[in-house]
Amino acid sequence: MQRDTEEFIELLTGAQSAVFGYIVSLCHDHALAKDILQETNLTLWRKAEDFEMGTSFTAWACRTAYFHVLNHRRKLSREQLVFDEDVFDYLAERQEERAGGSDRRLEALRHCIAKLPTAQRDLVDRRYRPGASVQEIARNDGKTEGAVSQALFRIRAALQRCIEKQLIREEPA
Repeated sequence: MQRDTEEFIELLTGAQSAVFGYIVSLCHDHALAKDILQETNLTLWRKAEDFEMGTSFTAWACRTAYFHVLNHRRKLSREQLVFDEDVFDYLAERQEERAGGSDRRLEALRHCIAKLPTAQRDLVDRRYRPGASVQEIARNDGKTEGAVSQALFRIRAALQRCIEKQLIREEPA
């Protein structure tokens, strides 16, 4: 059957409520059912020539919808992680603790950067500007990339030690 015939369009539009009801009965979500109905309609339109006159259009459309629902269920099972409520609560609590800890780490980092010698502070500032690179800094300073990388490595290590000491000092007794 040709998809642009009046007969096909009448069959397609006439089956909409039955196909929608079928999809809702499988997925129990009206918004998702509307999306799946649209996908089903596109498939039916593309495969109009596969429909055999004399058979049930609605049955053919529902069978097509079934495969779209099945596809959505598979996709959801791959994309969603479903946790037990206790696990979810535990993860939420840990995340809240981490969020609070990150504020302390950020304050410690600011304190430690302020303690760096001016030349080191300037190097860190130039490296972490948007678009900056070790290659650019090395070229501007007349140094090798290895020398700049090594200096940054040593600065980061010193900052890490300083942050750890700062956080230990701030821990409540």
